[in-house]
Formats: sequence, structure tokens, C-alpha cells
Amino acid sequence: MSSQPLPDLIAQAQQLLTQIRQHPQFQALDYHPDLSIGDAIQALNELSFSALPSSEPLQVFSLEGFNQ
Repeated sequence: MSSQPLPDLIAQAQQLLTQIRQHPQFQALDYHPDLSIGDAIQALNELSFSALPSSEPLQVFSLEGFNQ
């Protein structure tokens, strides 16, 4: 089990998903899943709202440039 705070893990996951989406090998794939990386990032954004105390600032990742 990770000892990192949940908000930190969420931010790391969002960053990894963004890197995957921008990777040339991923972009070259003819990949059409039912759910996109943009959907996953949106789910993590929503999880951030639930996981953070209301006094902490949110880091929301943009879905701009994601094909849905």
C-alpha cells in the first residue's frame, strides 16, 4: 500500500495519462476504445474534488486536445 497522499497519486496518474496521450507511439495507434484517456482524466478530476479537503487548491488537468 502506498504511503503517498491520495491527491499526489491522482496528480501523478493524470500526468502519466497526459504523457501517454501525447506519445507518438500512442498517437500512431488505430485505437478506438469505449472509454478514452480523456474520460480517464475526467474521472481523476472528479476524484480530486472528492479527495481533497475544501481548503486545498485543485490541480485540474485540461481535456483540451483529447478526442472523445
